[in-house]
Amino acid sequence: MVRIVFEKPDAIALVAEVFRELGYEGASMSEITARTKLSKGSLYHFFPGGKEQMAAEIMAHIDAWFVKEMFEPLEGGEPRAAIGRMWETTDSYFRSGRRVCLIGAFALDETRDRFSTTIRGYFQRWIEALAGALRKAGLPGAEAKALAEEAVVGIQGALTLARALGDETIFGRSLARLKQRLETATD
Repeated sequence: MVRIVFEKPDAIALVAEVFRELGYEGASMSEITARTKLSKGSLYHFFPGGKEQMAAEIMAHIDAWFVKEMFEPLEGGEPRAAIGRMWETTDSYFRSGRRVCLIGAFALDETRDRFSTTIRGYFQRWIEALAGALRKAGLPGAEAKALAEEAVVGIQGALTLARALGDETIFGRSLARLKQRLETATD
């Protein structure tokens, strides 16, 4: 049975989950239609540029969500509260380690070359936003940058390891350790 989708954001969410499961290269149009239950006509209506447009719009959607929910609070909010919110937002968005980071996954395969600017911008903004909050919380610039990189690396590594081992509790434990590390550094 074909699924009825009334809005493009509905299609973006459905196709994003297929990319999360299969990666960009593994997500053929036939797999996308089968897994989303959307017809090819519906998909091409929303994404006339095909799979590449789907991926670009999904990454733009993810980036916009992170800008609103994480990066802007880190850049403009009270630093300790914004960093605390980052941990909650990260845990919630990645469903406590059960959801892969699609932009991170795209960074690991040939997709990286197609979308290098978007991928690079996402990770750079996250690191810079967190480093800025850490500087506002009193850390020297180089230490703030190193700690921000460590946190983003730790989050991405925990997602990968939790998925590889089929144990999402790894993600929760890693977030708790990273959170403690940043709290200790800013006390």
